[in-house]
Amino acid sequence: MAIREIREYGDEVLTKKCKPIKEMTPSLMTLIDDMFETMYESNGVGLAAPQVGILKRLVVIDCTGEDPYVFINPEIIEMDGEQTGYEGCLSLPGKSGVVTRANHVIVKALDENMQEFTLEGTELLARAIQHELDHLDGHMYVEKVVGGEEGLVDNEELQSEE
Repeated sequence: MAIREIREYGDEVLTKKCKPIKEMTPSLMTLIDDMFETMYESNGVGLAAPQVGILKRLVVIDCTGEDPYVFINPEIIEMDGEQTGYEGCLSLPGKSGVVTRANHVIVKALDENMQEFTLEGTELLARAIQHELDHLDGHMYVEKVVGGEEGLVDNEELQSEE
């Protein structure tokens, strides 16, 4: 396993649409392991393949440190409710912004064994799923931040408000 370089806001790869994954390969298994290691090392709850420069429809998420999920070719099939709160991104370190997203989602995907599953998520998990799946279509949360890029705040300022 290895820590991968996280691509940062402004990197062209983060604006590209990712390609579906057709089969599991040893290199893809290594990528999944590396993505988890990179996400944990960076204190994130989710990471999408384009954030490490790979244009494949792959996301890893772990909101608790104990529930790691692998999503291959994920698709949100249902969403409802609403939540508004601060959101950050490993590709835009040190910044956060207020984003409104669905509070409940159901996602369909393949796992690391290429077996289809569905997962229901609420609150932070729902937010993470929506955030990471946006990356797969070349979008970042800053597009949804209240006030646009001007609505971004430094995380240090946010912590001093608490």
